[in-house]
Amino acid sequence: MMPMLPPTERLKIISRVKAIVLKHHFNVGHVNYADWSRNVEEQSPSLLSVDDDEFENGVRNFLSELKSSHTSFYRSGAEATLPQHAIGVTLRSVPYNGAPRWMVLDVFEESPAARAGLSPGQFLVTVDNTSVVPPTLPTFRFGQEHRLTTDAPGQSRLRDFILLIPSKERKRGRPPLIEPRCVSHQLLGKIGILKVPFFPGTFGIQFSRLLDRAIESLKTEGCDRLVIDSRGCLGGSLGFARLASYLCPDRIPIGYDISRRRLERGYDATQLPRVPMPSSMLELLFCIARFSVRDKSLVLLTQGLGKQPFHGRVVLLINEWTNSAGEMLAQFAKDTKAAVLIGKQTRGNVLGSTAFRIGSGYWLYLPVFGWFSPSGNCAEGLGVQPDIDVDIDPDRLAFGDDCQLTKGIDHLR
Repeated sequence: MMPMLPPTERLKIISRVKAIVLKHHFNVGHVNYADWSRNVEEQSPSLLSVDDDEFENGVRNFLSELKSSHTSFYRSGAEATLPQHAIGVTLRSVPYNGAPRWMVLDVFEESPAARAGLSPGQFLVTVDNTSVVPPTLPTFRFGQEHRLTTDAPGQSRLRDFILLIPSKERKRGRPPLIEPRCVSHQLLGKIGILKVPFFPGTFGIQFSRLLDRAIESLKTEGCDRLVIDSRGCLGGSLGFARLASYLCPDRIPIGYDISRRRLERGYDATQLPRVPMPSSMLELLFCIARFSVRDKSLVLLTQGLGKQPFHGRVVLLINEWTNSAGEMLAQFAKDTKAAVLIGKQTRGNVLGSTAFRIGSGYWLYLPVFGWFSPSGNCAEGLGVQPDIDVDIDPDRLAFGDDCQLTKGIDHLR
């Protein structure tokens, strides 16, 4: 067990967190920095003598007042992790037997939950013999084994699952996650179903190759309509732009990102550099060289992949756990009418973040740029609304009846 941090070290950590926020945090208008700084100053003395857990929660409370996504404070190797990042499931609070329970909503392929046999529609009863009840989400730790007990409609008794979560190193200081299978596909008649829960890799080059193979396989088998399932999407990186490129024939804007410096200085979106997603390592190196010494605000373009057999007949499934890059894709599809959005409103987390080393093993993950649609709209805190609002039915999901997917298929038929 690590010794408790001394007060002098805690003051240094709080001071560094405050300095980084004031210099780098991307504010979409939700916070007054003077008020925020004053609150940090007033509350800091109360965090000097509490235990480390209370100290960490106190710093997280400061950060929550920024009201921005992609914001966290954590210690290397010690963080408890949310279900979607550790075991590969998203959860929803649903009334069950007269009380709110956590229902399994999305299960990612090749995740610890999928390998253990967990499926949508099951209700969590306990995690490690401790009852789990909304609104507190259960957390999990990498490199550990967890025991889950579930109930479900039509199930005669409780079921036990053992989930082994492998150890996971963070990348460049970012909070670690167990990456699900990023692309899977199947064909139903002439309707292709493409599941994309994550866009891995900083620049999405490898993801693009996997996506190309999946799309080519579907087209070879006669696919002329497409369902893209981005429900529960964790977000990720630039790979989403490759998928956006498959939704339109020409090279057009997907959206633009703005750095804090450019936001404060003022900008004209029509004057920003227009850059297509790199399709090769050579193009990637050129982009890195081009923007390494200048403001990285730019308009991201599709790649102009030409006419596809499914154009005009695409459905994009979304829900309340569709995050970040998944929402950028959804906003693009909605604005351009490249797909019909079916499901529920997305999460509203579209800021771009980076990690800062704080000291004493702590990291701060903080948004440093904003993402806007070509028309200037930002979905941060708002999410993307579906064109057709359809929810799942908790009483039917456990039996494999996915109302959102069924609606998407019916719409295309």
